[in-house]
Amino acid sequence: MATSSSDWQESFVATNLIALGYNAWSNYLAGGRGAVICSLNSPQLNITGETFRTHYVVRPRLAAFLNAWLAFPDMVILNHHHINGHILQAVDSYNPETDLVLLLESGAQAAFLYLRALPISPPKSYQVVCRIQDEFRLEQPNAAEVGQSGIGLNF
Repeated sequence: MATSSSDWQESFVATNLIALGYNAWSNYLAGGRGAVICSLNSPQLNITGETFRTHYVVRPRLAAFLNAWLAFPDMVILNHHHINGHILQAVDSYNPETDLVLLLESGAQAAFLYLRALPISPPKSYQVVCRIQDEFRLEQPNAAEVGQSGIGLNF
């Protein structure tokens, strides 16, 4: 039985909701509005399974990023009716305390997901990750490091 693109996207978001929220909120605090970018093209294997690097692109750099990324000859955006303007508008208008904007790359396809009214808010996700890091005395990454790699996402 084939899995639709929205099914795997929903599954990915549900599995990684706390990590996505953490990345969105910590980077929002460090740099303002932006979008979480996650590529599923180069997974890394570790003891928890496959993980994926995330990046955060702040709003002032997002238009240039989208123009370069989506202009790649083989890149196809899954939601054809969403163009750069719609993505930029979503970033301009989302509520960082309850929502996040996610661009998800898989193969030569990209999906734009405007996740609203999340069941676990980005600030709550941030608190959960920080509490876990404190419990295990993990070194907390500084904002510059988070912006480059974020917390790994599982799938």
